[in-house]
Amino acid sequence: MNLFKIKLFLIFILGVMLTSCSPEDDGIYSNELSLKTVTYSPLENGVLDQINTYRNSIGDSSLIRLDIVSAVANTHTDYMVNTGNVDHSGFEQRQQDLMNNANAKSVGENVAYGYRTAEEVVSAWLKSDSHRALIENKGYTHFGISTEKNELGRAYYTLMFIKK
Repeated sequence: MNLFKIKLFLIFILGVMLTSCSPEDDGIYSNELSLKTVTYSPLENGVLDQINTYRNSIGDSSLIRLDIVSAVANTHTDYMVNTGNVDHSGFEQRQQDLMNNANAKSVGENVAYGYRTAEEVVSAWLKSDSHRALIENKGYTHFGISTEKNELGRAYYTLMFIKK
């Protein structure tokens, strides 16, 4: 084999090695959260719109809806519906999931129960200092939402924020 063919062969091998084991997400390394398809109900879209309308009214930038954040929020909404508890149980795991899978630098969460409309739930959050502080946090860049009704038709809400 001449020197040219050896060099060509080595370049080919190096190219295969650099592309075949790439850390980029080519589907092989995806996890369940990043593969989950998220569809948004009119209520969920309404909450997200209300949050951005409020943020814009006080001079803050709009947040970007991110499906993986909504998928993580959905895990908590399911928990709340199944247990009847409205709380932040397991927040540390959701936070870690978003740090690992959405490159979140920080994470916040608002939960609620029983409100019928987007306007009602956002209004309630804005009347609470701690909930409003998350909504007004200038560091957050993205958000996601999950709502689900229990067997009695009462809605549970998980709204999550992240900074990327």
